[in-house]
Amino acid sequence: MTQVTERSPMLPAERSRSTVLASAFVRGVLAAGLGLGSLAVLVMVLWISSAHPDSGPGGALHVAAGLWLLAHGAELVRADTMGGHPAPVATVPLLLVVLPVWLVYRAARDSADTGGKASGGHSAVGAFCAVGAGYLLVVLAVAAYAQGGGLPADRASLAFPVTLVVAVVAAVGVWVACGRPLTSLLVWAPLRLQEAAARSRFRSGAGVALRSAGVGVAMLLGGGALLVTMALVWHAGAARESFLGLSGDWAGRISVLLLAVALLPNAATWGAAYGLGPGFALGTASLATPLAFTGPPALPDFPLLAAVPAHGPGTVANWAAAAVPAVAALAVARSVARGAAPVRGVRDGAWGQWQTALVAGLAAVGCGLGAAALAAASGGPLGTGALAEFGPVWWMVGPAALAWTAVVGVPVALLLRAWRLRERRWGWRWEAADGESARTDPGQEPGQAAEKEPGPAGEGTEPYDFLSADPWHEDGAREARWAKLKKVSGGLMADFPAEGKTETGRVSSAPRPAPAPAPASGAASVPGPASASGPEGASGPTPASGPEGASGPTPASGPEGASGPTPTSGPAPASGPVPTSVPVSGSGPVSGASPTSGPLPVPEPVTAPEPTSAPVPEAAPEPASPPESGPAPAAGPALASADVPVAGTDTRAGRAPDAQGHPEPGRETGAP
Repeated sequence: MTQVTERSPMLPAERSRSTVLASAFVRGVLAAGLGLGSLAVLVMVLWISSAHPDSGPGGALHVAAGLWLLAHGAELVRADTMGGHPAPVATVPLLLVVLPVWLVYRAARDSADTGGKASGGHSAVGAFCAVGAGYLLVVLAVAAYAQGGGLPADRASLAFPVTLVVAVVAAVGVWVACGRPLTSLLVWAPLRLQEAAARSRFRSGAGVALRSAGVGVAMLLGGGALLVTMALVWHAGAARESFLGLSGDWAGRISVLLLAVALLPNAATWGAAYGLGPGFALGTASLATPLAFTGPPALPDFPLLAAVPAHGPGTVANWAAAAVPAVAALAVARSVARGAAPVRGVRDGAWGQWQTALVAGLAAVGCGLGAAALAAASGGPLGTGALAEFGPVWWMVGPAALAWTAVVGVPVALLLRAWRLRERRWGWRWEAADGESARTDPGQEPGQAAEKEPGPAGEGTEPYDFLSADPWHEDGAREARWAKLKKVSGGLMADFPAEGKTETGRVSSAPRPAPAPAPASGAASVPGPASASGPEGASGPTPASGPEGASGPTPASGPEGASGPTPTSGPAPASGPVPTSVPVSGSGPVSGASPTSGPLPVPEPVTAPEPTSAPVPEAAPEPASPPESGPAPAAGPALASADVPVAGTDTRAGRAPDAQGHPEPGRETGAP
């Protein structure tokens, strides 16, 4: 039973394909029904709220059907005119177009989108045809119903532009659902163009051109809307009189207000055409441009038409409308320059001058086409005779937008590209100055640098400045740094005093020569003090007391066979582990081990070099500071005691002195 419920039966390919196409057809029908129903509800609400309706609910539904067809670009015919002759109404409120277009696009996109699953044999073309067929079927039904009303649709306009609008929008929805491929758009293009479209640089350039063209059209519409708003504010009195005179009740005024809102995109397009230069026609014999308003206008009584400029030659205020296309061209240039040089100051991946100019030119062409399409859609005849031409002339607006965008946009795009790719030649000086000011505290003098604690590498790095006069490299600063490092190291670092200099608690010494190589054979003599513990300047043997509990003098056999300590000057090396015997190359072990109470670590054999006049001490097994001055044994760990007092040092029991004779905390030795 579980297997039956979890596994659905597989449908044949033909049946699955038919199901998908039927679903797409239903989606098209529903999209048309939703748009028509929304507009019908609005018209019925206005009819119900009217105090004196001219007709019944049938007449209101016929008006709703006519307005829905007008939103698709159909041309309506008004039969009840004063002269008895039919008058065309082809001025489409552009805001009404938004809802039908969005519904068709959504239906086509959802029908072609399979969600990553198998398509079942259906294709994008099938979804496009099914959605378009379902939507156009409703259009034909509504057009047949509208023939019996007061605003029937012209049959020729149902083929163009209604069918064209539905087909284009459905194709865009299917293209988006398929991932926006460019190859499908260039099927009929030459092979060379198809090969170029497969390159990433071509696709990026095409995307920038389309985006820049959209930016230019949007800026034109925004500038036109601004011009219309300023004109309405300037002629607010005339607009108010027109609004109040069209209807006496609030229901009629709401209807006029809604119609004016639906025509706002048209007014913005008219304002953009006015700024571009060609202007707009107010009848067959009247034309309004920034230079002049000529001919007798045929103006219906409507609030938005109160913003039309005064009749006669233009003034400086009218000429200022040219700022609208100039700003749109600058916006196109900025968008192209950002695509040409994505990263400031980086030439890798940036476009060349010719490619930038080409993309800017293509963006200008796209802007011109968009402006021409909007101009054609925003106007149209409102009757016969003088009102046969009403609105912008699209074949003049398009070339004007192209000229403005190309003449201003292409050079500015090249300049902005060069500006984004510029190199800051003096930037290193500014950065160095910023780094110098950051290194110096606010309370310090400009020539003094703040002392920095050593930190991890790569933290707080600053740009290289080869002209720096920083006192970091002065002798005083170096000595201070070495002293700081030695203090932080806990006495593990050696002191390297300069020649001839003496410091507190130190004795200057001659330079130490390098140790000589060890002899190949023979007994090597080990020079050094006879006693490994105690200061070398002491007279007589010194009893050694260490952690092993040994007491009494510890004899050591030297190379000369001396049995007593050799008086010398200088502190003895630091104490370390006491070895029992140290084997030397070529001779026997050096005797002189102290008795111990337990096993002691035995260091590795050390080869002793030849004796020199000033031998260099070898480091003890434990980390300790090397001796500062005085002769020292050449090889082998020196036998020393931690409790032997040294001149000028702290002789408290249990602490071992460092190289300067100061007791070091943490290095306590065991009690004897």
